[in-house]
Amino acid sequence: MSETLHDAAGRRKYLTATERSRFLTAAEAADRETRTLCLTLAYTGCRLSEALALTADRVDLAERSVVFESLKKRRRGHYRIVPVPGEVIDALDLVHDLRAVQRSNRAVITRLWPWSRETGWRRVTAVMRRAEILGPHATPKGLRHTFGVQAVASGVPLNLVQRWLGHAQLSTTAIYADAQGAEARQIAERMWA
Repeated sequence: MSETLHDAAGRRKYLTATERSRFLTAAEAADRETRTLCLTLAYTGCRLSEALALTADRVDLAERSVVFESLKKRRRGHYRIVPVPGEVIDALDLVHDLRAVQRSNRAVITRLWPWSRETGWRRVTAVMRRAEILGPHATPKGLRHTFGVQAVASGVPLNLVQRWLGHAQLSTTAIYADAQGAEARQIAERMWA
């Protein structure tokens, strides 16, 4: 079954720009590790399992990017590089002491969040509740969908969004081109004028 941006009841599975802003504000009030997990999910579009597998050596401080292993591929060893804002890199460095860990021989084995998937899920959804975001989009996967929608709406080429999200097929990434609610509304308002 192909991925869609709405559930069977027609409810969105991605956050609006206002909800995303509320989520990031609520994440700022969370404990440091939860905050960095939330920032990583929101600014990279990675899967929760990919974030939780992230080790200190996969954060490129100089290039301000994060290297994820695509865990949905049938074989290991598929990596993708996702650029992130400097503030996200700074937060990861500060909270997880990346510079010191990367100088040690522990960088390859030091996971940033040594949590189970359930713990990561609970922490992210707790931030969603604090931000008063409820529904099928109030999940880590909702942040992934939000990243895709925001990237396409911002004019990022679809093939680059595909690479950042780790999709094997461009048709999977193309669903994000259908979710430009604000842009569609602007076009409709011009029609109504």
